Amino acid sequence: MLKRTVFAFTLAFVPMLSAHAQPAPSGAPPAGVYSVEPHHTQVMFGISHLGFSTFYGAFSGASGSLKLDPANPAGSQLDVSVPTASVATINPTLNDELRSADWLDATAFPAMTFHSTKITLTGPGTADVTGDLTLHGVTHSETLQARLNTPGVNPLTKAYTIGFEVSGSIKRSDFGVKKYLPLVGDDVQLIISAPFEHKPS
Repeated sequence: MLKRTVFAFTLAFVPMLSAHAQPAPSGAPPAGVYSVEPHHTQVMFGISHLGFSTFYGAFSGASGSLKLDPANPAGSQLDVSVPTASVATINPTLNDELRSADWLDATAFPAMTFHSTKITLTGPGTADVTGDLTLHGVTHSETLQARLNTPGVNPLTKAYTIGFEVSGSIKRSDFGVKKYLPLVGDDVQLIISAPFEHKPS
């Protein structure tokens, strides 16, 4: 069902970073490689259950990198991966079912990945981010909406950090995940919160 990753949708906001938070010493975000900070990255999803409620869950353990070129944000490169076996809900039995071949098939497809292909600025601190999402062995182009959080130096780790909130939806049937359709919804709502830390060379 989802994305992750999502997460990555950060490149679009480089031209606005210096206006939002404690800047790097040069007054601009440092160029180079940024890595997903997995301990504070959340990939959450919601799906209709029989039309009576929306059932929620999450993935953890995201990894990935952002190769950032502040002089040419559109030329930056983002790749994110999320382990499908990390799926978690409030129901342990459901967790096992979601990892099974009927749903995510975590054994055959241990990761869902996102590779950015296009970024379109939509306003101050917002953008549409399009990329190739691979899930359940199927790749589709998907577009998510991203909002820039405060960028700057993390006061605890001292690493320059760029954070984003990302939202959107995908159709699980597009990826061959069709169990219990239409009783369980086809549209999967996503909310992704992800910080990226600069890794000096």
